[in-house]
Amino acid sequence: MAFNRIMLRTSLALGLALGLLAGCKKDAPSAPAPVVVPPVTSTPTPSQYGMPFAGVPNREDAVIYQVNMRAFSQTGNFAGVTARLDSIKAVGVNVLYLMPIYPVGATVTYASGPAAGTHATANSPYCVKDYRAVNPEFGTLADLRTLVDAAHARGLSVMLDWVPNHTSWDNAWITAHPDWYQKNPAGAITAVSNNGTTYADVAQLDFTNAAMRAELISAMKSWVFTANVDGFRCDYADFQPNDFWKQATDTLRSVRTHKLLLLAEGSRSANFTSGFDYNFGFGFYGGINNVFRNGSAATTFDALNTSEYVGATGTQQVVRYTTNHDVNGSDGTPVALFGGNAGAMSAFVIASLYKGIPFVYNGQEAGMTTAIPFPFTSVKVQWGAHPDVTRAYKQLLAARAASAALRSGTPTAYSTANVCAFTKTAGTDQAFVLANVRNTATTYPVPAALTGTWTNALQGGAVTVGTSISLPPYGYMVLKK
Repeated sequence: MAFNRIMLRTSLALGLALGLLAGCKKDAPSAPAPVVVPPVTSTPTPSQYGMPFAGVPNREDAVIYQVNMRAFSQTGNFAGVTARLDSIKAVGVNVLYLMPIYPVGATVTYASGPAAGTHATANSPYCVKDYRAVNPEFGTLADLRTLVDAAHARGLSVMLDWVPNHTSWDNAWITAHPDWYQKNPAGAITAVSNNGTTYADVAQLDFTNAAMRAELISAMKSWVFTANVDGFRCDYADFQPNDFWKQATDTLRSVRTHKLLLLAEGSRSANFTSGFDYNFGFGFYGGINNVFRNGSAATTFDALNTSEYVGATGTQQVVRYTTNHDVNGSDGTPVALFGGNAGAMSAFVIASLYKGIPFVYNGQEAGMTTAIPFPFTSVKVQWGAHPDVTRAYKQLLAARAASAALRSGTPTAYSTANVCAFTKTAGTDQAFVLANVRNTATTYPVPAALTGTWTNALQGGAVTVGTSISLPPYGYMVLKK
């Protein structure tokens, strides 16, 4: 769930707000009551489909590509993604993240009150009806397996979106296990509520219930075997107890045959100690907005390299983005937000090179100017409209892949108010990155220690760096030596 941004919501006919938690971060939750954590002994683990993928990258080397099945292709299904895997791979990514693949709840029923009766849901992928099934809108389990197999054949790992906080009201758990949900004083199951907003077509799970937790983790683990996937992006992850996530990650890490990547869609530092590989860079996205849209100084980014990494140890990382399915629909595309194609690219340079894991949302690399609004059924990605933009994304990510310094070097800040500038060092490998964050030309005063001869990491050739560098509006340079 994305934090501090406009939430996707719709309305019931009689005025009761419907809203799907399709990725919106809210205020910090109150601490839950402690839970006695049992071993996960629910539904038996299925047999393994296929061979575990040996090409899963180390977590610090991941480059993530988000696929929104409904918008990605004209067919809006798994087959449409499989058909474009070569194009995805060519962008320079190595992890394919699929938005929720599970059946979507169709109805919500209220026994009393002004909205009594049965109503259609908002058709959100984050309103899960069955954690162990495939949404027929996207195809069959066989189609999903074909997609995963084809991705693996191209060196791409596959990460599924997992939605642990709530279910649809027509999920079988509602009637089979009503004790697995939070209830109000009258004994009725409650909808999800946060910061005064009620999301009426999803029912809040009760994380003090040990049996529910065990079955939820069992269902999550089952996809590692059923579809041979390589990890999970965990939705709204700041709002479940830390001991639940420790239980879940411990269970998943016990699958010794698979190397799994685990991304928390959250920002609390405890997610790192709970066992996640990644937190989500909500703060960095906020910084990009403040710098590119509100005129804040480019030095804003420097402090975020410290604050977002509190609690991280070893190679744990923060995933940094300039767009995703949430903010694309609510805020707009990077092209619209950050100053056209040039501004969007300048923002991506900073997000993908300064520190952390790059993230590309489908259509971003095509220079899309039209947002993909919730519930993601009305707009299709227009491929090939801006080949120059696609070429720039490929060029940048190729340079990153070829440089240890750009991938995982230690950054040192040299920013001014209008230029985000930093070096990165990994052993003898060095990089120097500059990005103009303004829609006007600017001159950057080069620190004496950085003058000299560098190599253009994007286009090749020697570059002599003197006491100043002139950058066009939203211009950027990536140098190495």
